[in-house]
Amino acid sequence: MPLKRQARTDPTDTSRQLPQLEVVIEIPRGSFLKRGSTGELDFISPFPCPFNYGSVDQYIGLEGDLLDAVVLGPRLQRGKRVTVPAVGAVGLTDRGMYDDKIICSPAPATPRQRFLILLFFRLYAKCKGVLNFFRGCPGRNACDGWGDATEAISRAQPRKDEEWTGSDISF
Repeated sequence: MPLKRQARTDPTDTSRQLPQLEVVIEIPRGSFLKRGSTGELDFISPFPCPFNYGSVDQYIGLEGDLLDAVVLGPRLQRGKRVTVPAVGAVGLTDRGMYDDKIICSPAPATPRQRFLILLFFRLYAKCKGVLNFFRGCPGRNACDGWGDATEAISRAQPRKDEEWTGSDISF
């Protein structure tokens, strides 16, 4: 499925268009339950998720799972499909495997939103490192910073099979 494009809403930067992605919400904003792309419960978080978290089921990310996406804005119901512009990406390394998190929003992310998103993912990487230690899963865990959404999407592979059964890697 080709990406739809939307012109940037910033009137000073009309040189590029933002990709529009269909995101399936897996973790509604405010939820304590962390579910994977197959719907199975991964863990219960001590903190509520500060945004809607889901996946773009047309793409497979670098770690072999559906491409992860964050949708900024009000709480959305689990299972809801929304089409939103991809305004950026955050790089995350989990157990030594790099993974892009596409940041989606109807409007460009403000500097404050970008700061808070990066702060969340830095904390998330540290907590996931502790969880991985207790699970016996070695490897580096870190937030690798803010990046371009189009570049992050280009690193993903288009999904070819109709039946998604999950990643070969256990999370």
